[in-house]
Amino acid sequence: MNKNDIADIRKRFKLDTDLLTITDIYNVYIRQESNEIYHEESQAFALLDREQQELFMTNFKKVLGGKLGVKLFEVKFERQTEEQTDHAQQLLYEGLQAEEADQWRAEMQHLALKMVQDVQYEKDLVVTFIRGNYFKKTKRSSEESEIDARDEVFTTPFILCSMNQTDLPKRSIVFDFIEREFKSNTMLDPIINLTSPIGGFLFPCFTDNAADVNHVLYAAGKANKPDYQFIENILNGEEVVTAADDKAVFEEIVKQVVGGEVDTETLGNVYEAIYRLTEVDEEEEEPEEPPVIDKFQVERVLKMSGVDYVDTKAVEAAFETVVDDTTYEMKASHIVPSYTSKSIKIETKVANISISPQDLKYVKQVNYDGKQCILIEIEEDTIIEGFKVISEDLLM
Repeated sequence: MNKNDIADIRKRFKLDTDLLTITDIYNVYIRQESNEIYHEESQAFALLDREQQELFMTNFKKVLGGKLGVKLFEVKFERQTEEQTDHAQQLLYEGLQAEEADQWRAEMQHLALKMVQDVQYEKDLVVTFIRGNYFKKTKRSSEESEIDARDEVFTTPFILCSMNQTDLPKRSIVFDFIEREFKSNTMLDPIINLTSPIGGFLFPCFTDNAADVNHVLYAAGKANKPDYQFIENILNGEEVVTAADDKAVFEEIVKQVVGGEVDTETLGNVYEAIYRLTEVDEEEEEPEEPPVIDKFQVERVLKMSGVDYVDTKAVEAAFETVVDDTTYEMKASHIVPSYTSKSIKIETKVANISISPQDLKYVKQVNYDGKQCILIEIEEDTIIEGFKVISEDLLM
């Protein structure tokens, strides 16, 4: 899945639309100290009152929020062995194909039981499974524009899981309108925190309007912090690499090649060269496979950035040292920070500065009056707390 695929299905999670329908919902309550299901409830989604439906829709949309490689990860299922009877891919596929709601619930119950085995949660947990259908409009050429866009659609049945912690209500003073008196709030019912899901997944993945049952889209609760145990033991998936991991690997490889020191112009050129690899022509669709950086691209990028002394052997040695694999590939979008926003952090004991990668060319480290200084070229006056700063050369 690419970001456009995710964005399209995510925006469909709303009521009163015919482009995404939810048929069934299955809620499971798991106690913090227990290794069994405390309570479960399954019903048709349409039977929920409208307020509950709206709350859940917002929650499902949040599960699919975030960037690929940061909070969302396309996970490939490991091959199922003959001994495995509860492989996640099989459970999800059979649940997707189930004609009866009871059969679908039974498959999801197997998944829920896997979630409570040998796992200790920080708080009580509510796991919500839904199944439904996602309809994506076909693209038409201009001469067909008069035809209704919904005449032909791609239909994808799907299962989505959302994991949410519960919180106890805070003690408070309330006003009782019936008794007309102030009193303490004695309600102790746990509140399901639907605004901040701690995990979840979407099955199947889909690319170019085709379902991919060999992959599941896993959603982490925090950026660059996937639950590897959940991916391996619950989803039976292969290991994933975060954007932060790829960026750290790239930086270590470059340090091995250039010796750990680099000027800001070269660093800016490196970021720009990689950013060019991630650019997509406005008239073209986003590629199915995002561009990657391998040992050949690293050598090419460094040479384009002014590091003339780099050679193939040095790059291969760096890959061997850092990841012990000369065929290792990093996604280009993971390596370069957001190119147009202030994503580069310059940290010093005196101050921390944030700038965009494209503005690194305006930053220099210089020696002034025997002291190390950061020089930033600017085109306008500097304003500090409303005061215009006087240029130093005017004081001399």
